[in-house]
Amino acid sequence: MIPIHVQSRDLSTVLDGIRNWKNLAGFIVTVPHKTSIIPLLDEVTEAARIVGAVNAVRRDDGGRLIGHILDGAGFVAGLRQEGISIEGRSVYLAGAGGAASAIAFALAQAGVARLTIANRTLERCSDLVARLRQVHHDVRSEVGSIDPAGHDIVVNATSMGLKENDPFPLDVARLMPNQIVAEIIMQPEVTPLLAAAAKAGCRTHPGWPMLQCQLKLMADWMGANPERVDDSAVPASRKRENI
Repeated sequence: MIPIHVQSRDLSTVLDGIRNWKNLAGFIVTVPHKTSIIPLLDEVTEAARIVGAVNAVRRDDGGRLIGHILDGAGFVAGLRQEGISIEGRSVYLAGAGGAASAIAFALAQAGVARLTIANRTLERCSDLVARLRQVHHDVRSEVGSIDPAGHDIVVNATSMGLKENDPFPLDVARLMPNQIVAEIIMQPEVTPLLAAAAKAGCRTHPGWPMLQCQLKLMADWMGANPERVDDSAVPASRKRENI
């Protein structure tokens, strides 16, 4: 995997070059290009269209670039890898950005019964809930507050926790011991939210399983061999024998 730093103004030019890169199977897209790249691609999957973001692009033999979104699928796969069931459960999701949207749709697709979305920007939160209701009529989707009480699983899909002085993304005083608290942040492995959740007696789920599972999904999407994916980003203490 080779990192390429691309300015927003140069994105179209870079993609033109990639179309002629004969031995390139695909590439990963991250902020700030997950949304802006969509009109520059030749095709996007239905999942990417619904979420409105792309984080994995495959180059076909003709040079066409096809975008997909795997944030949500990776998160759900990470939960299941750690033995956390999703079907029929209630989930509180903090965040309404690109990654949060992908996770929300993946959780709904996986069979959660209720999904509460909370976000600092109410408009984005309401928009995400409206889109969920259009696609997943059987899931009770609603706008929430900073209070995560009354949910089986609590998920932080914001960037709060990356920096030492970040505020909590939700009211940690309302966490209960019977809840599972999950992160998408990978570094630090134990975020302030996870530390507070552990103190409250909750089971915690760090961000690395999402990355671990997503890398394999990306390799499969691009036609690479998943067994050869570099898992060096996964903490050595947490790697499993089958990796």
